[in-house]
Amino acid sequence: MITQIGEIAEVIPHVYVNTKCEKVDQIFKSSPKLQGVVVQDGSRPSALVMRARFYQQIGTLYGYNLYMGRPVELVMNSCPLIVDYSENITEVSKLAMNRPEEELYDYVIVTRDGQFYGVVSIRHLLLSFAEIQAAIATFLNPLTGLPGNLSIDERLRLCLGQARFSVLYFDLDHFKAYNDTYGFKAGDKLIQATASILKETVTGQDSFIGHIGGDDFIAVLNDYNYPELCSGIIGQFDEIIRSFYTEKDLERQYVMSENRDGQVEPIPLVSISIAVVTNELRSYASIDEIVRESARIKKVCKKHSFSCYCTNEGEQSESVLRH
Repeated sequence: MITQIGEIAEVIPHVYVNTKCEKVDQIFKSSPKLQGVVVQDGSRPSALVMRARFYQQIGTLYGYNLYMGRPVELVMNSCPLIVDYSENITEVSKLAMNRPEEELYDYVIVTRDGQFYGVVSIRHLLLSFAEIQAAIATFLNPLTGLPGNLSIDERLRLCLGQARFSVLYFDLDHFKAYNDTYGFKAGDKLIQATASILKETVTGQDSFIGHIGGDDFIAVLNDYNYPELCSGIIGQFDEIIRSFYTEKDLERQYVMSENRDGQVEPIPLVSISIAVVTNELRSYASIDEIVRESARIKKVCKKHSFSCYCTNEGEQSESVLRH
């Protein structure tokens, strides 16, 4: 995927500060689709002359006689937007859109190693930006903005070659009953709140957070420092979940909802289960092995009616009761 501004730059004619306006006029007339020319100071770009503004000035009552035989520096924009080849297209788009209104459609000048490389038109820039946004969207979950399954699989593949890793699978228990009772909008807000907790908490170097889908999340650590992390996440979750229920439901600690067999019964409030898989005591040859192990550990977590985490390291577990 193209991300650097230099990758979409195109070469256009350039002139120098002492070039006469009549030369610029000739260039524009010989290239009807050309919208501007770059003005260089040696090999470095320093200014820009856009076709529209050039002819606005030249086309005045005395403009032709006033400018045509004189240097282009009289009609050039001496403060154009100049960026390096490696600048991100998204960031350049923001810079371009923040320019004065009269310069919004000016070329963006691109340099490489300080020398003129090319220009990017606003049309080309915005089209490329839209393509990047569309490509990013295929990798992100639209509800939470977290990486989706394509990115998750790629990150898990990296785990297989690491000396240390901890994979944390998060699941919201009894989420369906909450959704059925309070509605999908409330359910979406709960998922977003869970994502926010993970974003704020999982901050280790090169750590990764993904949204598998629905109420399932994943985090990958490059170490075994998960106990304190899991406890912190559980503590925050059990605190915020209280705001998602009515006082009545909080007091009785359940909602009346259908179970998997379609029978209405008391269903506990939503809790969070965390299945932790590490390679501290065993290695894994494939992503499927990690996934199967996490599914097994998740079943252990779900035997509890409260938030907890369980690991594959000697079946240790910690449970945090809801206050």
